[in-house]
Order: sequence, then structure tokens, then C-alpha cells
Amino acid sequence: MTVPDVLPHADAVQAALEAAELTVYLGGAPTEAGWTPPDHFAVLYPDPGMAVRESLADARTDFDATMQITCVGGSAERALWVAGRVRQALAGPLIVEGRSCWPPEDLGGPPVARDDDVTPPVWFVPVQYRICSTPG
Repeated sequence: MTVPDVLPHADAVQAALEAAELTVYLGGAPTEAGWTPPDHFAVLYPDPGMAVRESLADARTDFDATMQITCVGGSAERALWVAGRVRQALAGPLIVEGRSCWPPEDLGGPPVARDDDVTPPVWFVPVQYRICSTPG
């Protein structure tokens, strides 16, 4: 029995976003002194996911997780543009070795907001996707 792992799924989401020509950070944007944020980027926040029972036999080989992608831009329009690119990138099934993935389920998110705690201010909109896979 192969227990599913979140990291290959997070890697697949990141690869899909990077294939859409987005700059992607995992778990947060850099905070080093002197870092200048690009005009737009995405931050991937995966949850650890769950190994789900495939049957009453209690074989926990299916996988279910939520991944939040925070879309960031130098303007509200740019943050929404990133959200559109994310939606396009995650429209089809992910590629995870040894797994059959469902197309990510778009769970939406809240309205775009402005972050005045950084200089210069940025706009952001978090969107969430449900990621599911089975062995295969």
C-alpha cells in the first residue's frame, strides 16, 4: 500500500503555475532585506492533505488537500490578472508520478484587498483549490 504524500502534489501545482509563466513562492514571499517584489507573483500555501480511504477495507491510498494560491500584484487589476492565470493553469489534471489526479476544483476566494503593511502597498487575492488523486 502506498500512502500519498503532499509534496509531489504541491510540486505539481507549482510546476503548473510556473508553466503559466508565473513567479511562485512556497509558503510565503521572501522577506530578506533588499528583496524587491516583482510586479506580480503567486504564493502557494498547501495544507498537509489527508490520506483518504478508498474502500471499507481502510486502505488509505486516495489523497485530498486544499491548496491556497495568494495572487499578488502592484495593482488590483494585476492581482486579478494573476488569479486568472492561476485559473487557466489549474484547469486540467495535474501530473503526479504514480497518481491519477482529478482536475483541481476551484473553490474561489474573497474579494481582492490592499496590503498597506508593505512598502509599496500591494493588492492580493487568495484563491483555493481542492486537489484529489488516486493511485495509478
